[in-house]
Amino acid sequence: MTPLVRGSQLARLLGQWHALPGRRRSPDYLALAGAVRGLLADGRLALGVRLPAERELAEALGVSRTTVTAAYRELRGTGHLNSRRGAGSWTMLPDGHRVASSGLWTPEDDLDMLDLSCAALAAPVQLQAAARAAAEDLPRYLGGAGYHPTGIVELREAVARTYDERGLPTSPEQIMVTSGTQHAFDLVLRLALPPGGRVLVESPTYPNALAALSARRARITTHGLAANGTGWDAELLLGSLRQTRPQLAYLIPEFQNPTGHLMPEQLRERVVATAHAVGTDLVVDESFVDLALDGITVPPPVAAFDRHSRVISIGGMSKPYWGGLRIGWIRASAPQVQRLAAARVGVDMAGPVLDQLLAVRLLADAEAIVAVRRAQLSVQRQALLGALAEMLPGWRVTVPHGGVTLWAELDGPVSSALARAAEEVGVRLAPGPRFGLDGTLERFLRLPFTLPAADLVDAVRRIAEVRYDLDRTSRPQWSMPAVIA
Repeated sequence: MTPLVRGSQLARLLGQWHALPGRRRSPDYLALAGAVRGLLADGRLALGVRLPAERELAEALGVSRTTVTAAYRELRGTGHLNSRRGAGSWTMLPDGHRVASSGLWTPEDDLDMLDLSCAALAAPVQLQAAARAAAEDLPRYLGGAGYHPTGIVELREAVARTYDERGLPTSPEQIMVTSGTQHAFDLVLRLALPPGGRVLVESPTYPNALAALSARRARITTHGLAANGTGWDAELLLGSLRQTRPQLAYLIPEFQNPTGHLMPEQLRERVVATAHAVGTDLVVDESFVDLALDGITVPPPVAAFDRHSRVISIGGMSKPYWGGLRIGWIRASAPQVQRLAAARVGVDMAGPVLDQLLAVRLLADAEAIVAVRRAQLSVQRQALLGALAEMLPGWRVTVPHGGVTLWAELDGPVSSALARAAEEVGVRLAPGPRFGLDGTLERFLRLPFTLPAADLVDAVRRIAEVRYDLDRTSRPQWSMPAVIA
Protein backbone atom coordinates (compact mmCIF):
# COMPACT_ATOMS: atom_id res chain seq x y z
CA MET A 1 0.00 0.00 0.00
CA THR A 2 1.35 3.42 -0.99
CA PRO A 3 2.07 5.60 2.07
CA LEU A 4 0.05 8.78 2.26
CA VAL A 5 0.93 12.03 3.97
CA ARG A 6 -2.08 14.04 5.14
CA GLY A 7 -2.45 17.75 4.60
CA SER A 8 -2.00 18.49 8.31
CA GLN A 9 1.10 16.29 8.44
CA LEU A 10 2.74 17.94 5.45
CA ALA A 11 1.88 21.37 6.81
CA ARG A 12 3.64 20.46 10.06
CA LEU A 13 6.71 19.29 8.15
CA LEU A 14 6.77 22.47 6.08
CA GLY A 15 6.66 24.63 9.17
CA GLN A 16 7.07 28.37 8.50
CA TRP A 17 7.78 27.88 4.79
CA HIS A 18 6.22 31.25 4.02
CA ALA A 19 8.64 33.03 6.37
CA LEU A 20 11.88 31.74 4.90
CA PRO A 21 14.60 34.29 4.05
CA GLY A 22 14.00 35.80 0.64
CA ARG A 23 10.38 34.59 0.65
CA ARG A 24 8.94 37.95 -0.49
CA ARG A 25 11.00 37.88 -3.65
CA SER A 26 9.30 34.67 -4.80
CA PRO A 27 5.64 33.92 -5.58
CA ASP A 28 3.87 31.75 -3.04
CA TYR A 29 3.79 28.71 -5.29
CA LEU A 30 7.56 28.80 -5.90
CA ALA A 31 8.26 29.14 -2.17
CA LEU A 32 5.98 26.17 -1.45
CA ALA A 33 7.58 24.03 -4.16
CA GLY A 34 11.04 24.92 -2.88
CA ALA A 35 10.09 23.96 0.65
CA VAL A 36 8.83 20.55 -0.50
CA ARG A 37 12.08 19.99 -2.40
CA GLY A 38 13.96 20.90 0.76
CA LEU A 39 12.07 18.21 2.69
CA LEU A 40 13.04 15.67 0.05
CA ALA A 41 16.66 16.83 0.13
CA ASP A 42 17.20 16.29 3.86
CA GLY A 43 15.23 13.05 3.99
CA ARG A 44 12.31 14.33 6.08
CA LEU A 45 9.85 13.54 3.27
CA ALA A 46 10.27 10.06 1.84
CA LEU A 47 10.17 9.04 -1.80
CA GLY A 48 7.10 7.27 -3.19
CA VAL A 49 4.77 9.01 -0.74
CA ARG A 50 1.39 10.21 -2.02
CA LEU A 51 0.92 13.89 -1.26
CA PRO A 52 -2.43 15.26 -0.09
CA ALA A 53 -4.99 16.46 -2.59
CA GLU A 54 -4.61 20.09 -3.62
CA ARG A 55 -7.72 21.24 -1.78
CA GLU A 56 -6.72 19.41 1.42
CA LEU A 57 -3.23 20.91 1.47
CA ALA A 58 -4.56 24.38 0.65
CA GLU A 59 -6.88 24.22 3.66
CA ALA A 60 -4.10 22.94 5.92
CA LEU A 61 -1.72 25.73 4.84
CA GLY A 62 -4.32 28.48 4.71
CA VAL A 63 -3.56 29.36 1.08
CA SER A 64 -5.55 29.26 -2.12
CA ARG A 65 -5.96 26.06 -4.06
CA THR A 66 -4.45 27.88 -7.05
CA THR A 67 -1.19 28.27 -5.11
CA VAL A 68 -0.99 24.54 -4.36
CA THR A 69 -1.93 23.62 -7.93
CA ALA A 70 0.87 25.81 -9.27
CA ALA A 71 3.34 24.41 -6.70
CA TYR A 72 2.51 20.83 -7.71
CA ARG A 73 2.92 21.81 -11.36
CA GLU A 74 6.34 23.28 -10.56
CA LEU A 75 7.36 20.08 -8.74
CA ARG A 76 6.26 17.97 -11.70
CA GLY A 77 8.33 20.20 -13.96
CA THR A 78 11.49 19.70 -11.88
CA GLY A 79 10.95 15.95 -11.66
CA HIS A 80 10.05 15.81 -7.97
CA LEU A 81 6.41 14.80 -8.39
CA ASN A 82 4.61 12.24 -10.53
CA SER A 83 0.87 12.70 -10.96
CA ARG A 84 -1.87 10.60 -12.52
CA ARG A 85 -5.30 12.04 -13.11
CA GLY A 86 -7.76 10.72 -10.57
CA ALA A 87 -5.07 8.77 -8.67
CA GLY A 88 -2.93 11.41 -6.96
CA SER A 89 0.66 12.67 -6.87
CA TRP A 90 3.74 10.86 -5.57
CA THR A 91 7.12 12.19 -4.53
CA MET A 92 10.09 11.20 -6.67
CA LEU A 93 13.48 12.48 -7.79
CA PRO A 94 14.61 13.67 -11.23
CA ASP A 95 15.63 10.89 -13.63
CA GLY A 96 19.10 9.50 -13.06
CA HIS A 97 19.27 10.47 -9.41
CA ARG A 98 19.00 8.55 -6.17
CA VAL A 99 19.01 9.16 -2.45
CA ALA A 100 22.50 8.86 -0.98
CA SER A 101 23.15 7.63 2.55
CA SER A 102 23.11 11.23 3.71
CA GLY A 103 19.51 11.59 2.55
CA LEU A 104 20.62 13.96 -0.20
CA TRP A 105 19.93 13.15 -3.81
CA THR A 106 22.91 12.83 -6.08
CA PRO A 107 23.72 11.69 -9.63
CA GLU A 108 24.00 7.95 -10.21
CA ASP A 109 27.50 8.61 -11.55
CA ASP A 110 28.71 10.03 -8.27
CA LEU A 111 31.41 12.64 -8.08
CA ASP A 112 34.56 11.87 -6.14
CA MET A 113 33.12 12.78 -2.77
CA LEU A 114 34.69 13.00 0.66
CA ASP A 115 31.96 10.92 2.25
CA LEU A 116 31.34 11.87 5.89
CA SER A 117 27.85 10.40 5.85
CA CYS A 118 29.10 6.85 6.34
CA ALA A 119 30.69 5.97 9.68
CA ALA A 120 32.74 2.98 8.55
CA LEU A 121 36.35 2.11 7.86
CA ALA A 122 38.00 0.64 4.79
CA ALA A 123 38.89 -3.05 4.94
CA PRO A 124 41.88 -4.13 7.08
CA VAL A 125 45.00 -5.38 5.32
CA GLN A 126 44.45 -8.85 6.80
CA LEU A 127 41.20 -9.36 4.90
CA GLN A 128 42.69 -10.72 1.66
CA ALA A 129 44.76 -13.38 3.40
CA ALA A 130 41.76 -14.30 5.55
CA ALA A 131 39.62 -14.64 2.43
CA ARG A 132 42.11 -17.03 0.83
CA ALA A 133 42.23 -19.11 4.00
CA ALA A 134 38.41 -19.16 4.19
CA ALA A 135 38.24 -20.47 0.62
CA GLU A 136 40.52 -23.33 1.65
CA ASP A 137 38.17 -24.06 4.58
CA LEU A 138 35.09 -24.20 2.34
CA PRO A 139 35.34 -27.76 0.90
CA ARG A 140 34.36 -29.41 4.18
CA TYR A 141 30.96 -27.69 3.93
CA LEU A 142 30.31 -28.48 0.27
CA GLY A 143 28.87 -31.93 0.96
CA GLY A 144 25.87 -30.44 2.75
CA ALA A 145 22.97 -28.26 1.61
CA GLY A 146 24.67 -25.10 2.92
CA TYR A 147 21.70 -23.87 4.96
CA HIS A 148 22.60 -22.92 8.52
CA PRO A 149 19.79 -20.70 9.87
CA THR A 150 21.61 -19.90 13.11
CA GLY A 151 25.04 -19.79 11.46
CA ILE A 152 27.89 -22.28 11.13
CA VAL A 153 29.00 -23.68 14.45
CA GLU A 154 32.60 -22.42 14.08
CA LEU A 155 31.45 -18.81 13.89
CA ARG A 156 28.91 -19.16 16.69
CA GLU A 157 31.68 -20.56 18.89
CA ALA A 158 33.99 -17.69 17.96
CA VAL A 159 31.36 -15.05 18.74
CA ALA A 160 30.46 -16.78 22.01
CA ARG A 161 34.12 -16.58 23.03
CA THR A 162 34.11 -12.80 22.57
CA TYR A 163 31.33 -12.57 25.17
CA ASP A 164 33.20 -14.96 27.48
CA GLU A 165 36.21 -12.65 27.26
CA ARG A 166 34.03 -9.69 28.25
CA GLY A 167 32.87 -11.51 31.38
CA LEU A 168 29.55 -12.79 30.06
CA PRO A 169 29.49 -16.61 29.83
CA THR A 170 27.85 -17.53 26.53
CA SER A 171 27.27 -20.81 24.71
CA PRO A 172 27.13 -21.17 20.90
CA GLU A 173 23.43 -22.05 21.28
CA GLN A 174 22.87 -18.47 22.45
CA ILE A 175 24.31 -17.01 19.23
CA MET A 176 22.57 -16.52 15.90
CA VAL A 177 24.61 -15.29 12.93
CA THR A 178 22.88 -12.73 10.71
CA SER A 179 23.58 -10.76 7.55
CA GLY A 180 24.78 -7.68 9.42
CA THR A 181 23.63 -5.85 12.54
CA GLN A 182 20.68 -4.22 10.79
CA HIS A 183 19.40 -7.65 9.76
CA ALA A 184 19.79 -8.76 13.37
CA PHE A 185 17.69 -5.82 14.55
CA ASP A 186 15.00 -6.53 11.95
CA LEU A 187 14.73 -10.15 13.05
CA VAL A 188 14.45 -9.15 16.70
CA LEU A 189 11.64 -6.74 15.82
CA ARG A 190 9.80 -9.51 13.98
CA LEU A 191 9.98 -11.65 17.09
CA ALA A 192 9.55 -9.13 19.90
CA LEU A 193 7.48 -6.24 18.53
CA PRO A 194 3.97 -6.55 17.13
CA PRO A 195 2.95 -3.95 14.53
CA GLY A 196 2.11 -0.72 16.28
CA GLY A 197 3.99 -1.70 19.45
CA ARG A 198 5.45 0.95 21.72
CA VAL A 199 9.23 1.46 21.62
CA LEU A 200 11.63 3.71 23.54
CA VAL A 201 14.76 4.94 21.75
CA GLU A 202 17.49 7.43 22.50
CA SER A 203 17.49 10.79 20.75
CA PRO A 204 19.59 11.18 18.72
CA THR A 205 19.96 7.59 17.55
CA TYR A 206 20.92 5.45 14.56
CA PRO A 207 18.75 6.44 11.55
CA ASN A 208 18.44 2.92 10.12
CA ALA A 209 17.08 1.70 13.44
CA LEU A 210 14.37 4.35 13.19
CA ALA A 211 13.64 3.20 9.64
CA ALA A 212 13.24 -0.41 10.81
CA LEU A 213 10.90 0.70 13.59
CA SER A 214 8.86 2.79 11.18
CA ALA A 215 8.47 -0.26 8.95
CA ARG A 216 6.87 -2.01 11.92
CA ARG A 217 4.61 1.02 12.44
CA ALA A 218 6.04 1.29 15.95
CA ARG A 219 4.84 4.01 18.32
CA ILE A 220 8.15 5.60 19.23
CA THR A 221 8.94 7.63 22.32
CA THR A 222 12.38 9.09 22.93
CA HIS A 223 14.84 9.71 25.73
CA GLY A 224 16.91 12.79 24.92
CA LEU A 225 20.68 12.53 25.32
CA ALA A 226 22.75 15.49 26.43
CA ALA A 227 25.46 16.65 24.03
CA ASN A 228 28.06 16.51 26.80
CA GLY A 229 28.73 14.59 30.00
CA THR A 230 27.68 10.94 30.13
CA GLY A 231 24.72 11.59 27.84
CA TRP A 232 22.04 9.63 29.67
CA ASP A 233 20.09 11.24 32.50
CA ALA A 234 19.51 8.16 34.65
CA GLU A 235 16.33 9.34 36.35
CA LEU A 236 14.76 10.55 33.12
CA LEU A 237 15.62 7.31 31.29
CA LEU A 238 14.30 5.08 34.05
CA GLY A 239 11.29 7.34 34.47
CA SER A 240 10.52 7.04 30.76
CA LEU A 241 10.58 3.26 31.04
CA ARG A 242 8.23 3.31 34.03
CA GLN A 243 5.80 5.82 32.54
CA THR A 244 5.54 4.55 28.97
CA ARG A 245 6.08 0.84 29.68
CA PRO A 246 7.25 0.14 26.13
CA GLN A 247 7.30 -3.36 24.79
CA LEU A 248 10.85 -2.80 23.61
CA ALA A 249 13.67 -0.31 24.19
CA TYR A 250 16.59 0.14 21.77
CA LEU A 251 19.84 1.36 23.33
CA ILE A 252 23.44 1.86 22.14
CA PRO A 253 25.42 1.86 25.41
CA GLU A 254 28.93 1.60 23.94
CA PHE A 255 30.06 4.78 22.18
CA GLN A 256 26.53 5.65 21.20
CA ASN A 257 25.85 6.43 17.55
CA PRO A 258 26.04 9.39 16.92
CA THR A 259 27.08 11.01 20.24
CA GLY A 260 29.93 8.66 21.26
CA HIS A 261 28.69 8.39 24.87
CA LEU A 262 29.55 5.37 27.03
CA MET A 263 26.86 4.23 29.49
CA PRO A 264 28.15 3.84 33.08
CA GLU A 265 28.05 0.42 34.71
CA GLN A 266 25.60 1.42 37.45
CA LEU A 267 23.07 2.69 34.93
CA ARG A 268 23.32 -0.52 32.93
CA GLU A 269 22.32 -2.51 35.98
CA ARG A 270 19.45 -0.15 36.83
CA VAL A 271 18.11 -0.16 33.28
CA VAL A 272 17.92 -3.96 33.25
CA ALA A 273 16.18 -4.06 36.62
CA THR A 274 13.65 -1.42 35.57
CA ALA A 275 13.01 -3.12 32.22
CA HIS A 276 12.22 -6.36 34.04
CA ALA A 277 9.91 -4.57 36.46
CA VAL A 278 7.84 -2.94 33.70
CA GLY A 279 7.92 -5.84 31.21
CA THR A 280 10.19 -4.25 28.60
CA ASP A 281 12.63 -6.16 26.39
CA LEU A 282 15.96 -4.40 25.83
CA VAL A 283 17.67 -4.55 22.45
CA VAL A 284 21.29 -3.54 23.03
CA ASP A 285 23.31 -2.54 19.95
CA GLU A 286 26.99 -3.33 20.56
CA SER A 287 28.32 -2.31 17.12
CA PHE A 288 31.14 -0.17 18.53
CA VAL A 289 32.10 -2.13 21.65
CA ASP A 290 35.52 -3.14 20.28
CA LEU A 291 36.56 0.42 19.47
CA ALA A 292 37.48 1.83 22.89
CA LEU A 293 40.15 4.54 22.68
CA ASP A 294 42.42 6.27 25.19
CA GLY A 295 42.99 3.04 27.09
CA ILE A 296 39.60 3.17 28.82
CA THR A 297 37.90 0.05 30.16
CA VAL A 298 34.43 -0.69 28.80
CA PRO A 299 31.88 -1.65 31.51
CA PRO A 300 30.42 -5.18 31.51
CA PRO A 301 27.82 -5.94 28.82
CA VAL A 302 24.29 -4.90 29.65
CA ALA A 303 23.29 -8.56 29.36
CA ALA A 304 25.63 -9.37 32.27
CA PHE A 305 22.98 -7.90 34.60
CA ASP A 306 20.11 -9.85 33.00
CA ARG A 307 18.56 -12.71 34.94
CA HIS A 308 15.22 -12.94 33.14
CA SER A 309 16.08 -13.08 29.40
CA ARG A 310 15.05 -9.45 28.97
CA VAL A 311 18.21 -8.39 27.11
CA ILE A 312 18.88 -9.23 23.47
CA SER A 313 22.32 -8.10 22.30
CA ILE A 314 23.11 -7.43 18.65
CA GLY A 315 26.47 -6.73 17.07
CA GLY A 316 28.57 -7.35 14.02
CA MET A 317 31.78 -6.89 12.10
CA SER A 318 30.97 -3.78 10.07
CA LYS A 319 32.61 -1.23 12.37
CA PRO A 320 35.81 -2.89 13.66
CA TYR A 321 36.40 -4.91 10.49
CA TRP A 322 34.60 -4.02 7.23
CA GLY A 323 31.09 -3.04 6.16
CA GLY A 324 31.37 -5.17 3.03
CA LEU A 325 31.54 -8.26 5.21
CA ARG A 326 27.86 -8.68 6.01
CA ILE A 327 28.25 -10.57 9.27
CA GLY A 328 26.23 -9.72 12.35
CA TRP A 329 24.86 -11.67 15.28
CA ILE A 330 22.28 -11.87 18.02
CA ARG A 331 23.01 -13.01 21.56
CA ALA A 332 19.90 -14.16 23.43
CA SER A 333 18.66 -17.15 25.38
CA ALA A 334 18.82 -20.47 23.51
CA PRO A 335 14.99 -20.70 23.17
CA GLN A 336 14.89 -17.14 21.79
CA VAL A 337 17.56 -18.02 19.24
CA GLN A 338 15.47 -20.94 18.04
CA ARG A 339 12.42 -18.71 17.67
CA LEU A 340 14.54 -16.17 15.77
CA ALA A 341 15.74 -18.91 13.44
CA ALA A 342 12.13 -19.84 12.72
CA ALA A 343 11.31 -16.21 11.98
CA ARG A 344 14.33 -15.97 9.68
CA VAL A 345 13.02 -18.64 7.32
CA GLY A 346 10.53 -16.13 5.96
CA VAL A 347 13.34 -13.66 5.21
CA ASP A 348 16.51 -15.29 3.87
CA MET A 349 16.86 -18.91 5.12
CA ALA A 350 20.58 -18.61 6.02
CA GLY A 351 23.73 -16.58 5.47
CA PRO A 352 26.60 -17.30 3.04
CA VAL A 353 28.93 -20.00 4.37
CA LEU A 354 32.06 -18.52 2.76
CA ASP A 355 31.48 -15.12 4.43
CA GLN A 356 31.09 -16.84 7.78
CA LEU A 357 34.33 -18.76 7.32
CA LEU A 358 36.05 -15.46 6.52
CA ALA A 359 34.61 -13.99 9.72
CA VAL A 360 36.03 -16.92 11.71
CA ARG A 361 39.47 -16.20 10.32
CA LEU A 362 39.26 -12.48 11.12
CA LEU A 363 38.02 -13.08 14.67
CA ALA A 364 40.97 -15.43 15.22
CA ASP A 365 43.23 -12.44 14.46
CA ALA A 366 41.01 -9.95 16.30
CA GLU A 367 43.60 -8.72 18.79
CA ALA A 368 46.03 -7.55 16.09
CA ILE A 369 43.36 -6.14 13.78
CA VAL A 370 41.49 -4.19 16.45
CA ALA A 371 44.70 -2.78 17.93
CA VAL A 372 45.60 -1.28 14.56
CA ARG A 373 42.06 0.06 14.16
CA ARG A 374 42.20 1.79 17.53
CA ALA A 375 45.53 3.41 16.76
CA GLN A 376 44.27 4.53 13.36
CA LEU A 377 41.08 6.00 14.81
CA SER A 378 42.97 7.86 17.54
CA VAL A 379 45.13 9.63 14.97
CA GLN A 380 42.17 10.45 12.74
CA ARG A 381 40.05 11.67 15.66
CA GLN A 382 42.82 14.06 16.68
CA ALA A 383 43.16 15.35 13.12
CA LEU A 384 39.42 16.03 12.92
CA LEU A 385 39.33 17.72 16.33
CA GLY A 386 42.31 19.91 15.42
CA ALA A 387 40.78 20.96 12.11
CA LEU A 388 37.47 21.85 13.75
CA ALA A 389 39.19 23.88 16.48
CA GLU A 390 41.16 25.83 13.89
CA MET A 391 38.59 26.38 11.16
CA LEU A 392 35.23 26.18 12.96
CA PRO A 393 36.00 27.41 16.50
CA GLY A 394 32.36 28.27 17.17
CA TRP A 395 31.36 24.60 17.06
CA ARG A 396 31.31 22.60 20.30
CA VAL A 397 32.38 18.97 20.44
CA THR A 398 32.65 16.55 23.35
CA VAL A 399 35.57 14.22 22.70
CA PRO A 400 34.37 10.60 22.65
CA HIS A 401 36.58 7.91 24.18
CA GLY A 402 35.66 5.37 21.56
CA GLY A 403 33.59 4.64 18.50
CA VAL A 404 34.05 6.44 15.20
CA THR A 405 31.99 9.63 15.37
CA LEU A 406 31.90 13.16 16.77
CA TRP A 407 28.56 14.80 17.51
CA ALA A 408 29.18 18.48 16.80
CA GLU A 409 26.95 21.26 18.09
CA LEU A 410 26.96 23.94 15.42
CA ASP A 411 26.86 27.71 15.78
CA GLY A 412 23.31 27.85 14.43
CA PRO A 413 20.38 25.66 13.29
CA VAL A 414 21.85 25.12 9.83
CA SER A 415 22.64 21.41 9.67
CA SER A 416 20.44 20.50 6.68
CA ALA A 417 21.33 23.66 4.75
CA LEU A 418 25.01 23.03 5.43
CA ALA A 419 24.72 19.44 4.19
CA ARG A 420 23.16 20.64 0.93
CA ALA A 421 25.84 23.29 0.45
CA ALA A 422 28.68 20.89 1.30
CA GLU A 423 27.50 18.45 -1.36
CA GLU A 424 28.27 21.13 -3.95
CA VAL A 425 31.93 21.27 -2.87
CA GLY A 426 32.45 17.52 -2.72
CA VAL A 427 31.65 16.67 0.90
CA ARG A 428 28.74 14.44 1.85
CA LEU A 429 27.32 14.94 5.34
CA ALA A 430 24.64 13.38 7.50
CA PRO A 431 22.69 16.32 9.00
CA GLY A 432 21.37 16.23 12.53
CA PRO A 433 17.66 15.72 11.68
CA ARG A 434 18.54 12.34 10.16
CA PHE A 435 19.18 11.09 13.70
CA GLY A 436 15.85 12.13 15.17
CA LEU A 437 12.14 11.68 14.66
CA ASP A 438 10.69 15.10 14.07
CA GLY A 439 13.10 17.21 12.04
CA THR A 440 14.76 18.77 15.06
CA LEU A 441 18.51 18.50 15.83
CA GLU A 442 19.27 21.18 13.24
CA ARG A 443 22.03 22.48 15.52
CA PHE A 444 23.92 19.19 15.30
CA LEU A 445 26.00 17.29 12.78
CA ARG A 446 27.57 13.83 12.94
CA LEU A 447 31.19 13.77 11.79
CA PRO A 448 32.86 10.35 11.56
CA PHE A 449 36.64 10.15 11.79
CA THR A 450 36.93 7.08 9.55
CA LEU A 451 38.66 8.76 6.58
CA PRO A 452 42.42 9.35 6.39
CA ALA A 453 43.60 12.36 8.41
CA ALA A 454 44.43 14.46 5.33
CA ASP A 455 40.95 13.90 3.90
CA LEU A 456 39.33 14.89 7.18
CA VAL A 457 41.26 18.16 7.31
CA ASP A 458 40.36 18.88 3.67
CA ALA A 459 36.71 18.11 4.35
CA VAL A 460 36.59 20.50 7.32
CA ARG A 461 38.20 23.21 5.20
CA ARG A 462 35.48 22.84 2.56
CA ILE A 463 32.73 22.71 5.20
CA ALA A 464 34.08 25.91 6.81
CA GLU A 465 34.01 27.71 3.47
CA VAL A 466 30.38 26.89 2.76
CA ARG A 467 29.40 27.54 6.39
CA TYR A 468 30.55 31.14 6.09
CA ASP A 469 28.87 31.41 2.68
CA LEU A 470 25.53 30.44 4.28
CA ASP A 471 25.67 33.59 6.40
CA ARG A 472 26.30 35.75 3.34
CA THR A 473 23.60 34.18 1.18
CA SER A 474 20.36 36.14 1.24
CA ARG A 475 18.09 33.20 0.45
CA PRO A 476 18.35 29.40 0.40
CA GLN A 477 19.33 28.07 -3.00
CA TRP A 478 18.25 24.85 -4.65
CA SER A 479 20.51 23.65 -7.41
CA MET A 480 20.30 20.60 -9.61
CA PRO A 481 23.31 18.29 -9.19
CA ALA A 482 25.31 17.91 -12.37
CA VAL A 483 24.73 14.68 -14.23
CA ILE A 484 28.11 13.35 -15.30
CA ALA A 485 28.13 11.66 -18.71
